Amino acid sequence: MRKIYLDHAATTPVHPRAAEKMISVMNEIFGNPSSIHSFGRLARQVLDESRSIIARTLHASDQEIVFTSGGTEADNLAVAGTAFANQSKGRHIITTAFEHHAVLHACQFLEKAGFKVTYLQPDAEGLIHAKDVEAALREDTILVSIMFVNNEVGTIQPIKEIGSLLADHQAYFHTDAVQAYGTEEIHVKDLQVDLLSVTAHKINGPKGVGCLYIKNGSGIEPLLYGGEQELKRRPGTENLVSICGFAEAASIAAAERREKRRTYEKVKEAFIQTLESDNIDFTVNGSQKHAVPHVLNISFPGTEVESFLVNLDLAGIAASSGSACTAGSIEPSHVLTAMFGEESERGRNSIRFSFGIDTTVEKAEEAAGKTADIVRRLIM
Repeated sequence: MRKIYLDHAATTPVHPRAAEKMISVMNEIFGNPSSIHSFGRLARQVLDESRSIIARTLHASDQEIVFTSGGTEADNLAVAGTAFANQSKGRHIITTAFEHHAVLHACQFLEKAGFKVTYLQPDAEGLIHAKDVEAALREDTILVSIMFVNNEVGTIQPIKEIGSLLADHQAYFHTDAVQAYGTEEIHVKDLQVDLLSVTAHKINGPKGVGCLYIKNGSGIEPLLYGGEQELKRRPGTENLVSICGFAEAASIAAAERREKRRTYEKVKEAFIQTLESDNIDFTVNGSQKHAVPHVLNISFPGTEVESFLVNLDLAGIAASSGSACTAGSIEPSHVLTAMFGEESERGRNSIRFSFGIDTTVEKAEEAAGKTADIVRRLIM
């Protein structure tokens, strides 16, 4: 039985070139980038080159890139670091009800510390509207955090429009671009964002490394204490091996972005058409007009997500959902609940299929055909 991996929105396989780069650095460069001797200077050169590569993919300057342990740390640093550094100007934050938990839980932590948080609701297509942000803005708002692409349904938010709206306001603007990086063109100056989070393992880089773009002049307080690495924003000896793998993956993703988008569009279309030809009852969750091509979230009426995922796995298909499945109990997706309400069955019968570098039209058609078979079996 051929196994088909359709969970690239969760994590991606490391690109062979990124792995080769990491092995080379691991074998040849072991110095501490902060050391002044030749071993340290060589490590510093690799670190600086990696920072430059990633900065270019975001159209940022090198000094605006701070390496972190991944998207979660980048989100936490952006949200909590900005809030604590600017609380003298106000203690109000705006975010959305369907952010990644790295942002939501950071905001909940800040609420316990006395900050006030407004959680904007998406519409039924999974979109946040700039007018809703404008309506929620207050004089004491110090931060707006809205994800670039929703990780469960793939909707692209109007980041540039919101950035323009906030241009004359004191609030800093952060976007979690983890699911956008690699498929969407990201130009931080055009978007008018102050902070932007990305991670390596979503773009065929290693796990455990990411970065936060911090616009020059932004007020942000470190969350960790130690040395003066990463422009005094994130102490600790840099994870050089993973950082160079991150940079290699970022370079490849930037070069192949347009080609990958075209491929993913064909794959998504083939998947949907196969389900339609098999006369399966389904609904695509989220906007199809404003969406990334590699994420496809589908509601299958009459099914239940936990047994569905088990059956998919037995059929050799790796997919996921927004649900937390624990010991026979299901917690509905907070994303789909925000979009459709707590009573909607979509939070309990929706599966996310997400595509990557090894996904072909042939694999998509095979996986969709097996998915259709499972649906028929589950609703009998």
